[in-house]
Amino acid sequence: MTALLEVQDLSVTFRTPLASVEAVKRVSFTLDRGKTLALVGESGSGKSVTALSVLQLLPYPVASHPSGSVRFDGRELIGASPETLMAIRGNRISMVFQEPMTSLNPLHTVERQIGETLALHKRLTAAAARARIVELLQLVGINDGERRLGAFPHQLSGGQRQRVMIAMALANDPDILIADEPTTALDVTIQAQILALIKDLQQRLGLAVLLISHDLGVVAKVAERIAVMNQGEIVEQGLVAEIFARPTHPYTRHLLASEPRGAPAPADPAAPILISSDRLKVWFPIKSGVFRRTVDHIKAVDGISIEVRVGETLGVVGESGSGKSTLGLALLRLLKAEGGIRFDGREIGGIGGWRLRPLRRQMQIVFQDPFGSLSPRMSIGEIVGEGLEVHEPGVAEAEREAQIVAALTEVGLDPATRGRYPHEFSGGQRQRVAIARALVLKPRLIILDEPTSALDRSVQAQIVDLLRGLQRRHGLAYLFISHDLKVVRAMSHRILVLRDGRRVEEGPADAILTAPQHPYTQALLAAAFDLEAAPAGVVST
Repeated sequence: MTALLEVQDLSVTFRTPLASVEAVKRVSFTLDRGKTLALVGESGSGKSVTALSVLQLLPYPVASHPSGSVRFDGRELIGASPETLMAIRGNRISMVFQEPMTSLNPLHTVERQIGETLALHKRLTAAAARARIVELLQLVGINDGERRLGAFPHQLSGGQRQRVMIAMALANDPDILIADEPTTALDVTIQAQILALIKDLQQRLGLAVLLISHDLGVVAKVAERIAVMNQGEIVEQGLVAEIFARPTHPYTRHLLASEPRGAPAPADPAAPILISSDRLKVWFPIKSGVFRRTVDHIKAVDGISIEVRVGETLGVVGESGSGKSTLGLALLRLLKAEGGIRFDGREIGGIGGWRLRPLRRQMQIVFQDPFGSLSPRMSIGEIVGEGLEVHEPGVAEAEREAQIVAALTEVGLDPATRGRYPHEFSGGQRQRVAIARALVLKPRLIILDEPTSALDRSVQAQIVDLLRGLQRRHGLAYLFISHDLKVVRAMSHRILVLRDGRRVEEGPADAILTAPQHPYTQALLAAAFDLEAAPAGVVST
């Protein structure tokens, strides 16, 4: 039987006035109905470029195909007419992109963005379209779908935005779903739901999935076949169970062995408390009616008390929407909150404006999405040095440049690249830039909001080692927010578990991860271990 998707000898070359780069080199694979093929490899290996080539979404004439063929259901897509491609894109082949905040329109509501996909390919009444949108939101785990229809992307958590993207891709019941890191921003329980959803759709609709992922646990759970990419080439492909059990290529063995390991250096239990909160609350009002009266509240953070000591890491875990990021922003006084916040023995909950500015340099944050948090119009040197201009306006240019060079060097980046722009770096390199931007001000506290979620496993391990090294050298305190329990285990001295804005459980990392007391924590760990489990017949490498 002919495969649904056939890619033969596909090559992709990017041409600029200064250079020509061969991003994909003679890649070949097939994808059958109802099956899942996973493309895996490190950042820059050519996975996403290959996927974009299927839908002919690369920027021509900058990108070209020196060789190759992409046939969908017997039809050649390379060189196909715009009308042919329009009928296929979003209808018979859909794609979920990796970074939802940059893929969703910030000015459109959830209802409008999903509805636009339906309007392009289906003729539905307004009522039928609305009902379908609510159904799709429920399918991807947003149970209060009707309440979320009027929400804008910035009003959703990272995981919720990713689920909206998946709902858009599934709107027209496609034949092929191209999923570019579809569970990157999701906590482990929602990952399990999304993966189960994809499997269910495959069984009901005969849906084929081209999965791009750095998470080998996800690949093991979902895919039948795997193609390993390195520097634009497929170095090994075959059945997942066989390749996981007996990898033949050195690069495949490297990927299977790459994951965050070890633990942070022991923290001093007698070290002074750097930051603490006392019954912290962040409630967002829900307004209704003509006069927009407050009828209820979303209790994003509801009475949380924490302490973080000098040189210590407090890991904060929980599902999307549990209040993890809101807690971090409230501690930094970037969100209005009720309750006490003390930094270095000083109450800061009630101060603001110019009185808070001197403390800003001591409290920094690294965001989840490095591409979205770095200005595309500023060079790396300008991004890292921007904080110095604010907090040290009188410093000579040469001294400021020296501090920028030192910060880039400490995070493992070549200072000679400081004139380049964010789009010229890989995801891991962009995250190092974000860390350098925080580090250059010599802070005492850094809040790390999912700093490794968008990175492949080998780069995650590098970032974890970097952060642990910085903590040892500078005595930094971290609030480490993550849904990835492997990374949390490698980074944290203590763990706080949140659910619906409330504290569920807190204690030493080893105790929480090996003997959780609360059923919710037990469910999180069970989901995480289930995702990490290898497929039948796979042995550890």
